[in-house]
Amino acid sequence: MYVALLANRYLTSRIIPWIAVAAVALCVALVVIVVSVMSGFLDMLRTSGKTMMGDVVIRFPISGIPHYQDLIDDLESLPEVAAATPTIDTFGLIEMPYGTGDGNNLVETVQVWGIDPQSFNRVSEYEDILWWKTPPQEEIASLPADDLRLDPARDRSEAAMLMRDPTTGQPGIVPGIQISVFNERRADGTYGFEGGDSNYWMPGKQVELTLVPIKGGRLSIEPESRAFSIVNEFQSGVFEIDDNRVLISLEDAQEMLRLGEGRLYDQTGKIDPETGAPLEIGTSPARATSIYLRASENVTPEQVRIAASTAYDRFWSDNAQREDRSVKPPFPSRVTVMTWEQQLSSIIAPVQKERELMRILFSIVYIVCAGLVLSIFWAIVHEKTRDIGILRAIGASRPGILGIFLIYGLVIGLLGSMVGVGLGWLVVTNINAIHDGLGEPAPIWLTISTFVIAATLLAFSIHAALKGSILRWLLGLIGCLVIGVVGSAMALHRGFLLWDPSVYYFNEVPSQMDWFTALLTMGGAVLFSVIGAAIPAARAADTDPVKALRYE
Repeated sequence: MYVALLANRYLTSRIIPWIAVAAVALCVALVVIVVSVMSGFLDMLRTSGKTMMGDVVIRFPISGIPHYQDLIDDLESLPEVAAATPTIDTFGLIEMPYGTGDGNNLVETVQVWGIDPQSFNRVSEYEDILWWKTPPQEEIASLPADDLRLDPARDRSEAAMLMRDPTTGQPGIVPGIQISVFNERRADGTYGFEGGDSNYWMPGKQVELTLVPIKGGRLSIEPESRAFSIVNEFQSGVFEIDDNRVLISLEDAQEMLRLGEGRLYDQTGKIDPETGAPLEIGTSPARATSIYLRASENVTPEQVRIAASTAYDRFWSDNAQREDRSVKPPFPSRVTVMTWEQQLSSIIAPVQKERELMRILFSIVYIVCAGLVLSIFWAIVHEKTRDIGILRAIGASRPGILGIFLIYGLVIGLLGSMVGVGLGWLVVTNINAIHDGLGEPAPIWLTISTFVIAATLLAFSIHAALKGSILRWLLGLIGCLVIGVVGSAMALHRGFLLWDPSVYYFNEVPSQMDWFTALLTMGGAVLFSVIGAAIPAARAADTDPVKALRYE
């Protein structure tokens, strides 16, 4: 009984143990915040893949996969595959409908995707990432009054699903929201226009897209240009995608790259006797450079990848044996079948390694916790030498004395780690609000309040000096200086961008709590706090009661 009573008394009677609790809490919170942001960044990378690309991709770039619809039909019959869609992936130049100031329009390099909107929507989240559509009812109340999406006439979701301008019938294009220099992202995540001028609204404006087509299996030296009407814009949440990708219809991409269906002529010089033209020997089928797959429920991407590889082998074998098809699919070894993570392993793998490196580097926090507790407890044991001697003299056992300080260290570790996890959770879940606050000038009332507190501490310091109290004078002076510096910083603060989406890919700071790391860090902090308390506790247990009672 006396073990718990004395541990409680030592904890509540002095301020120094609470300093140890605060130190452990700050160490734990630091680890939780940093690793949670890293884990959230990794999870956002993984989620963004499914947003635009599904779970698995079959790819043969440049010349593409012929008879791809047969392959898609076979894939969609598999129980592992929920949906499949063909795409064409290439690069091009887009001439925007605004100038650079020298009389010429701005030309951007972009990654172009030719998609079939309906099937692409089943594999990805195409319809969800379209920007110009009526927002959900629960979101409308939080939008600023000048948000153009509140106007039902601005809804362009139907045009984006058709990839055609409903007014002119012109081919449609859907660029990423960041491509237009006039789309300015606000702190609340919405987009506005320079000076609030809605003339910079992109839907309905004309752009010219230039691609380099395929000719005879090689790149043509004659680029293909075509006018498109912007029918919508999309926001995937990944800055790199939103800043350089445009979507057009699969048919338009096939025509511009000469990957659509066409006539196939004999290459040996044979002539059609009736027309005198090269002999027509068949039809060249339309092609797609990629096929994206969405996994069925409770099916892993790796299972889909294995099933898709088998399906492609079967597709190739069937076409190789068909004499009515002069154009054969590429050999299986030349076609890549990868999961989303495998395809972008060059991005995901480094982030995974950085997160693990962070966990390893921040494990030094455990040593800091142990060192803090050890030094504090060593001082407490030294101060309580006479108390320990009295306890030993009236019959307290060595294990009992050891237990007092071990429980003491355990309580400090538990309290500190729980407060640290709570603080970390509070920061992580509100990290975007904190970031947005840092991006704006500090409120005037907060700045004034800070200076009032600094002046109060200065008055306290002066009063303590007149009373002859050096400690209170010093504490008041230090507090005044610290709070004064904070107030001056807030008065001069005009906002800054800490999380640059062009550097960190995403428009938001990840705000997902990594509970695995939090619990791991909490357990480590408790363990090392007990280890730090063990050495002073052992010294206390070894105290000779006679020498302790003579101690001065």
